[in-house]
Amino acid sequence: MLEKQQLPQEQLTETDHFIYCLEGVDDVDTNQVTDAQENLTQLALNYGIASIYKTCDTIEGLEDSINALVLDDHYFKDYEIIYLVMRGEANTICLNDYYYSFQEIAELFEGRLSGKILHFSNAKTLDLEEEEAQYFLDITGAKAVSGYGNAYSGMASSNLDKAFFNLFKDDDDMFEVVEELHQRHYSVCKRLNFRLYY
Repeated sequence: MLEKQQLPQEQLTETDHFIYCLEGVDDVDTNQVTDAQENLTQLALNYGIASIYKTCDTIEGLEDSINALVLDDHYFKDYEIIYLVMRGEANTICLNDYYYSFQEIAELFEGRLSGKILHFSNAKTLDLEEEEAQYFLDITGAKAVSGYGNAYSGMASSNLDKAFFNLFKDDDDMFEVVEELHQRHYSVCKRLNFRLYY
């Protein structure tokens, strides 16, 4: 079930940037508010950035969610960022104790992520070889993949994620956004090892 973070009606018409968040959970039937959901609510209230939040617990669920977004959502072009909150390691994601490589994910979403930025929270580290990153971008059509080289160690990336998303609201230039993020939040970017593959 898609859950849209609600904004006041007058704000909704002004909003042209949306975040599509997919969170990997143990069981999609468990109805529990997660930290990611709370952070998206804050993003809507504090910065006027609307989002769609969805959970998945299998690779099929992930695929269905992306398909629903691409095929059924008329606002798909307005989603600049697909925000993935999933466990995993360097070049994998983990769903239901199964690990999937970026190559497998790229082939799953072949040509469907055109112009999008996939941003991973630090629930997983992001550490791709240059060839892996280029393959992923070439196959999916994504504009970039971003995330963090350092795993969660008592410091969640959520505040930096929100700052990153908010900067995109005012500036479409990905490189300027990343530069601004580092200028404003240098110590956190360094501590979490913010990365952008493009």
